[in-house]
Amino acid sequence: MVGWAVGRLALVTGAGSGIGRAACQVLSREGATVIAADRNYDAALETIKTHTALASGSNDVGEHCAIELDVADSKSVQNLVQTLSKQYRVPPRIIVNSAGITRDNWMLKLSEEDYESVLNVNLKGTFLIMQTFAKAMAEAKVSGSIVNISSIVGKYGNIGQTNYSASKAGVVAMTQTAAKELGKFNIRVNVVLPGFIDTPMVKTVPDKVKESLLKMVPLGRLGTPNEVAELIMFLASDKSSFINGASIDVTGGY
Repeated sequence: MVGWAVGRLALVTGAGSGIGRAACQVLSREGATVIAADRNYDAALETIKTHTALASGSNDVGEHCAIELDVADSKSVQNLVQTLSKQYRVPPRIIVNSAGITRDNWMLKLSEEDYESVLNVNLKGTFLIMQTFAKAMAEAKVSGSIVNISSIVGKYGNIGQTNYSASKAGVVAMTQTAAKELGKFNIRVNVVLPGFIDTPMVKTVPDKVKESLLKMVPLGRLGTPNEVAELIMFLASDKSSFINGASIDVTGGY
């Protein structure tokens, strides 16, 4: 494989489906060695076998692998960085924080448990991965690119998603702060705000709601995970070497 990412490790969370899976595919296309991480190991393994350039999950350097990971659990994240250190001896230089969940309900009916679970995965999980792997890159004195996945809902809000919108707004603010702090280590941090993308998460939206949402999209359709992944690939590459702390919408004009 000849591409700009040859020789670089790429860690993608939420790699078992949707945008995370598409990110694995485009990064592997560019030559990166992809570490597909997800709470659902079987889904991550399917990503490696079906959607990446190599179909191997072996431990040899230069080959993709699937990892079971709970981003909201600091022990799980620490175990991951230790495992990758032993396996590859260099830290991932590309980090894509795509793990996310929804627990939708009207604000007046939203349980504290559902509020906390969404904030734990979407916001705390992004923080833990950023902190842990930025530290590893800084200690190894290698440059890197972190791409966080927020949502257009984090900018404008959405009915039934007080927890989700709060978590995704937090990811934007956290990205901008991290970019200021990590720039001195030559680690860039940017955030992508997808609109309504054809993912398993959007498939749970009732058809009538989806139809009304599409009326607000000038292009008149859902986006595809690959369209978001192509932007992630650009932000991860040296072609975006002076882009840091940016928030970029991928919404079809919503």
